[in-house]
Amino acid sequence: MARVPPVRHLTRAKDLADIRYAEPLGVDDMARAAGLSRAHFSREFRRTFGEPPHTYLLTRRLERAAAMLRTTDYSVADVCMAVGLQSVGSFTTSFRRAFGMSPTAYRASFPPASAWAVVPSCVVRVYGRPGMVWAPAATSGAATARTAHPEKTAAPTGA
Repeated sequence: MARVPPVRHLTRAKDLADIRYAEPLGVDDMARAAGLSRAHFSREFRRTFGEPPHTYLLTRRLERAAAMLRTTDYSVADVCMAVGLQSVGSFTTSFRRAFGMSPTAYRASFPPASAWAVVPSCVVRVYGRPGMVWAPAATSGAATARTAHPEKTAAPTGA
């Protein structure tokens, strides 16, 4: 039977950190996934990947947080919790250390998340029709279309 190289076990732990970064995951969990003791796992992880496992996990979380700050309107506290961190103060300090600015300043340096919103082309076509005036419906809350020239359109059929 062929022996599995140790780096494969370490890669399994690294993949665990990449997939479950938002969960309360620690070095003990990563060591368990690699099938090694915590001390041996930490030594081998650092030797193989060039950084300690805790630093790797924190870096992944901060990268995900940066992406969320660029593309969502979630508050900094919500982003902090969504990436698996518990303290907003520690998150802000770590984020500043990694990116050179606070999470709020980082978000402000990018276009607002609404600029990333994609509107389906069918909606653009309907709402973009010339001569259409859109108004909220009185009872259902759905928008209804009225033409600027009602005498030129037929009455709607069906319901």
